[in-house]
Amino acid sequence: MAGITKEELLKKIFHDDYEHLKGKKLRMTRVRVPGKEVCLAHVISSSQTCVYQNLGLHIGVHEGEDHTGESIGLIRFTPWEAVVAAADVAVKSAHVEICFMDRFCGSLIITGGLAEVQTAVEEIVRFFREDLGFQTCDIHKN
Repeated sequence: MAGITKEELLKKIFHDDYEHLKGKKLRMTRVRVPGKEVCLAHVISSSQTCVYQNLGLHIGVHEGEDHTGESIGLIRFTPWEAVVAAADVAVKSAHVEICFMDRFCGSLIITGGLAEVQTAVEEIVRFFREDLGFQTCDIHKN
């Protein structure tokens, strides 16, 4: 795919106004306007060593602990800060551990027994849909 020139981009953006704006100094800014959305909700029923280690979930556990084989819940949000509320809902709704939480990209990873992880993910999605009015996706299970 060939690149697009600055002139072609401006013509596409400004359509009819392009001739009027041609030659003038323009300032363009990019703005990210996140929606209120749970865009990924996935439960891995039993993690294998390669998945668990590639996610870095083995880092920071106490010596001798091995959580391989536990279920993993993956959830993604916009706005990103919603992950903090989701982590709170998760630990209050089921006996799960927060393994990773990133408030700068909206990712949450929880682990625990299958029933516990599934309960936590379901409660997070329900809370965001019904109480906060977020658009939510279906929960996928593997």
